Amino acid sequence: MARGLLWSTVKKLAPYLWEYRLRVALALTSLIVAKAAGVAVPLLLKDIVNRLDVHGPALIVPVALIAAYGALRFANALFGELRDLVFARVKQRAVRRAATAVFRHLHALPLSFHLDRQTGAVARDIERGSRGIALLLNILLFHIIPTIVEIALVAGILIAKFRLAFAAITFATLAVYAGFTLFVTEWRTVFRRSMNEMDSRANNHAVDSLLNYETVKFFGNEDYESGRYDAHLAQWEDAAVRSQSSLALLNTGQSAIVALGIGSLMLLAARGVADHRMNIGDLILVNAFLIQLFMPLHFLGAVYREIKHSLADMERMFAILDVRSTITDAPGAPDLTVSCGEVRFEHLSFSYGGQPLLDDVDFVVAPRSTTAVVGPSGSGKSTIIRLLARLYDPEVGCIRIDGQDIRAVTQKSLRQAIGVVPQDPVLFNDSLYVNIAYGRPGADMEEVRAAAALSHLDGFITALPQGYDTRVGERGLKLSGGEKQRVAIARTLLRKPQILLFDEATSALDAASERAVQEGLALLAQQRTTIVVAHRLATIQHADQILVMRGGRIVERGRHRELIAQGGLYAQLWALQQDRPAPANSLPSALPGLAGGDDGLLQALGQ
Repeated sequence: MARGLLWSTVKKLAPYLWEYRLRVALALTSLIVAKAAGVAVPLLLKDIVNRLDVHGPALIVPVALIAAYGALRFANALFGELRDLVFARVKQRAVRRAATAVFRHLHALPLSFHLDRQTGAVARDIERGSRGIALLLNILLFHIIPTIVEIALVAGILIAKFRLAFAAITFATLAVYAGFTLFVTEWRTVFRRSMNEMDSRANNHAVDSLLNYETVKFFGNEDYESGRYDAHLAQWEDAAVRSQSSLALLNTGQSAIVALGIGSLMLLAARGVADHRMNIGDLILVNAFLIQLFMPLHFLGAVYREIKHSLADMERMFAILDVRSTITDAPGAPDLTVSCGEVRFEHLSFSYGGQPLLDDVDFVVAPRSTTAVVGPSGSGKSTIIRLLARLYDPEVGCIRIDGQDIRAVTQKSLRQAIGVVPQDPVLFNDSLYVNIAYGRPGADMEEVRAAAALSHLDGFITALPQGYDTRVGERGLKLSGGEKQRVAIARTLLRKPQILLFDEATSALDAASERAVQEGLALLAQQRTTIVVAHRLATIQHADQILVMRGGRIVERGRHRELIAQGGLYAQLWALQQDRPAPANSLPSALPGLAGGDDGLLQALGQ
């Protein structure tokens, strides 16, 4: 499995390496030159020992050899540093591109994936995976390939200059060492995987707990949260101890194999000197080669372990890239062209997790008009918004904007034409300016101020000590619910979309703020197609069309006065909110699921 994962990983990294193929070629060339110079050093050392005659009248030959010896040492170091220098850009670019690719892919995955993911665990997987890429590239170029080159050169010299037994013992030692390392490291990998799993769980719990800091404090569950976190760390501790204990066994076995191999070769060389088949220089050459060969070989054991660890770290990150999105652009899809802004829902049906959420929903939103969608909780109101933004695709029917099926155009152009203000907006942990300008990155301060003024937020911001530079905190927790919602409205207005979608957009505002914002939205909506999902019926009584939903179906439609006159579900909801007796029909029987009902989509998800 490791070999397949290694090749799979190298294939995924290949495009990033190919971008700097000349640098890679130069780095490999420098590597070979450095190793050739390093292998030549013991050969010169042998000649120096054999030729150096301290009783002779002249030392010119040994001095020349010593000078060459120093030059080779310097060449080995120089080309080694050149390899590092040339490859640095390649390694860092590969890490950057891979991490960006995963990040981009996460944003391309459908909402269903993100409803199931654990943010802390995914973030940790990307962090470890990126680090694993850098480590793997370092190992491949700086350890594995150099060691292979060095083993090949040394083995060739031993076969050419000495008895075959020297090469046989060398290769036998290498084979035993590699086999032992492979066997024990495979056994140890399960501990590393367990460590990663426990580390991700602990990190995810920590992030989730801190994000819900107020909830923890309200319920006084600090000790409970600490206990859960410590339980994850205890499991990580056990796995880490087992990993370290098995590492000690591996190191001891490797040292024993290397010692046995070196001892056997030195014994063979000593006998050769005693039998006058080898001289002192040959003995020194063999010793130097053994040290030069087995030092990186001993390190190669640690390198192999790091490869296994890196692959285990990268496995989860690259697994994200293998997740396929169910919401994709059609091949050669054109951009959406919005001319007048007509929106058509044509016999739409949709279910999630086996539970039907919409059933044969069919209506038209005329250009530059406002359509409101109301109904009890769980009736499918918010699902309409998600389908129009193409966070999901319907199972039956289609949605058209100016006659274009939204599944046939690019998602980017669709969402550029749509502005959404959700019921519970989440802000970035940045300044107010950045959060408002997020609607149109690059907007200048005057445009941001204008959007803030339209959402009746400018006065609040200018009264702050840091004004628009005020940071809003994690998920905007430094702001009240109404302030967050006005920021969300401002950034949507800044976007200047042709189609506006409001999902309970003013539900967190007080009466005065809601009235002011509604006036601004009414002015804006005069030139745009607007769909409003509303709970407060007073905010949508002037809508051009009101759709009343129940159980995923449209049960009534018309203007406010028409629906009131009908005395149906809408009239009952209106009476309930106006604190007046409901019309003739029985309220409980007419409003099944009104009390205690979950939102349709969340109900389907079991939340």
